[in-house]
Amino acid sequence: MSRPWWMAGVPFTCQPDCGKCCDEPGGIVYLRPEDAKIMASHHEMVVEEWLERDCRQTLDGRWVLKSDPVTEVCIYLDEDKKCTTYQARPAQCKSYPFWAENVRSDRSWKKTVSECPGLESEVAFIIDGDTIRRKILDDRDASRGFREWPPKRM
Repeated sequence: MSRPWWMAGVPFTCQPDCGKCCDEPGGIVYLRPEDAKIMASHHEMVVEEWLERDCRQTLDGRWVLKSDPVTEVCIYLDEDKKCTTYQARPAQCKSYPFWAENVRSDRSWKKTVSECPGLESEVAFIIDGDTIRRKILDDRDASRGFREWPPKRM
């Protein structure tokens, strides 16, 4: 079996004032139990209260971040396109653009490159293949999500 194309590394760096990955109306950020703990702590809340205030459950019961009711973008994206919880952001946010759905085919990757200016930036640095693999796995884990608090598998 051949190595995935991205194992050679991919140039990437987040761009100042970009926010394109968070500024997608209808976007969904799935949460891992660890994400809920970190985010609740960041907001100096207990997890249950934070989930009630800033999250919702999907039809299949997984916890996701709420979107702004007017713009339908992430509630933590400010008017300057900056994440107000950047240091505590969920794993799925940290993993972008290296989501499983983005690297699965040449076509999906080309679409991601066209949407993410950090992938064609002149100041980008190489993200190594092992780091990309971890990000893909974190994204997959986040997509599985959790449905109850506290979760049984922690």
